[in-house]
Amino acid sequence: MTVASTHNEAVNGSFLGNLLRFSVYKRNQGRVTRQATFAALALAIGVGVWRLAAVLPLWFASDVGGSSTDLGVVRFLVPGLLLAAGLWVSFRAVNMPRFADFLIAVEAEMAKVSWPTRSEVVRSSIVVIFMMFALAGILGLYDLFWWFVLRALQGSGG
Repeated sequence: MTVASTHNEAVNGSFLGNLLRFSVYKRNQGRVTRQATFAALALAIGVGVWRLAAVLPLWFASDVGGSSTDLGVVRFLVPGLLLAAGLWVSFRAVNMPRFADFLIAVEAEMAKVSWPTRSEVVRSSIVVIFMMFALAGILGLYDLFWWFVLRALQGSGG
């Protein structure tokens, strides 16, 4: 263990130590990016827990021999606890110093971006859509050409 890693661990704390903290790291910096990241993580965890709640009775029913088993409170307790733990880990993850500093830097860089106007976006989108259809038509013509060529070769060779 080097002096630098000991210093970083002392400043940033351990992973478990960060999970058990209640403070918000650099509260007023990178708020939008952190909130969006937390929302995406929370949505992914929520969908996973929702699927687990739907599939959990099927897993237990297949173990019993296909009969319908009443799981009672377990059906909602296990996914609920997993949801609470996942949301807490997500909240703490966006407030861990290294990850939070990264998200703060992302938001700072996004503020520097020169965003196009609405008319530029519309014009660019029209060009892209037109090119997609044009290339699809060209590929369709190539496909049709080679279909005729190969049919002619197959018919004369057999």
